[in-house]
Amino acid sequence: MNKLRIGFGYDVHRLVEGRPLILGGVEIPHPYGLLGHSDADVITHALCDAILGAAALGDLGRHFPDSDPRFAGISSIKLLEEVVQKITSSGWKLGNADITLVAQGPKIAPFVGKMEKNIAEACKVSAKQINVKATTTEGLGFTGTREGMAAYAVVTIIDSSIASVRS
Repeated sequence: MNKLRIGFGYDVHRLVEGRPLILGGVEIPHPYGLLGHSDADVITHALCDAILGAAALGDLGRHFPDSDPRFAGISSIKLLEEVVQKITSSGWKLGNADITLVAQGPKIAPFVGKMEKNIAEACKVSAKQINVKATTTEGLGFTGTREGMAAYAVVTIIDSSIASVRS
């Protein structure tokens, strides 16, 4: 079995009025929020998909389908905790995560530390293993016209038998 695996995740949601904007488990003051079955946290959704992909466990929709009313409005941080439990049960531990939010606004710099802390706690790792950043598309595409937001995540997971030696 491999001792290290890499996963990639991507998520996108439309911006709408009347919903809170949740990113990395933090409610961000903004006139628009993301539309989705859960809290539509694109940062956390991309991360979940990256982790599941690295462990060859499918994707977020397979484990938490939007057709299931149990997941309506659920916190994506809660979903992340469950994803981490799934990989832990499969013998893996998160090594690190690098996440990029693609959005024209709002500025997330004041909230990044709290996002990284929330994500680290859900993943049972140090905040030093989590990196959250943002970029714009210079006004191009659906993120540039503020129709939606997207996020990319890249992770490493390590065999938990060697993770305990390095932790």
